Amino acid sequence: MSVTFVLLHGGGMSGAYWDRLLPHLHHPALAVDLPGRAGKPADPMTLTVDECVASVVDDVRAAGLDEIVLVAHSSGGLFAPGVVAALAPAVRHIVLSAVTVPSEGGTALDVMKTSHRDRVIEAMDAARRDGWVLQTPGPEAPEKVRQAYGGDDLDDDLVAYINDPERCVPDSMNFYYQPVYWSAIGDVPVTYVRHLRDRPTPPALQDANIARLPKPPRVIEIDSGHIPAVTHPEEFAGILHAIADEVADA
Repeated sequence: MSVTFVLLHGGGMSGAYWDRLLPHLHHPALAVDLPGRAGKPADPMTLTVDECVASVVDDVRAAGLDEIVLVAHSSGGLFAPGVVAALAPAVRHIVLSAVTVPSEGGTALDVMKTSHRDRVIEAMDAARRDGWVLQTPGPEAPEKVRQAYGGDDLDDDLVAYINDPERCVPDSMNFYYQPVYWSAIGDVPVTYVRHLRDRPTPPALQDANIARLPKPPRVIEIDSGHIPAVTHPEEFAGILHAIADEVADA
């Protein structure tokens, strides 16, 4: 059986987020771009979860994939249930890398750190009222990026990598307001990769995300910050290989 990884990046990133991981994968991989990247149109003030799901599904169907391990990072996991439901039964396993998991029918806003949630709501309300566009910032000052993700400080090469404007993009925050239904995955097995030194999504928040999944996932820990596909690509690839081998042997 030929298994393909479908790689779903998180917020503020593009499909190029996965570039350091790809050379270490022994199975084919499709790194998709959500709307607002790679020439795909998107209105950042109205972009929805459903639009993002439809974009991913179109890319996967265009590639003709029928045995898939779906790998989602961070807020990219908000789109995973809809993708799985649309592509069933092609998706054989779901891998979540410090993914945000709202309660059934809830939103990403519901499970953010309180201070972050309050800032997002205040800024989005002001943007809608006053006619400006709220987005994630895109590339930032190198010294801010160096420690932003937790784990070891990023060296200059990794700062440049993650800050590349082709990779780090201004992104919508509107989909944080959209409901997500994890019941849509049915019986597809889930592995949650728990990042031990994650700063944006600390282990306690990851544990809460894990507890909100409809069925207990397998949990694999990695001693990294928020972006192990960038900082620990060989180790992260090893996790994916083991899962893909299980799927292929099933």
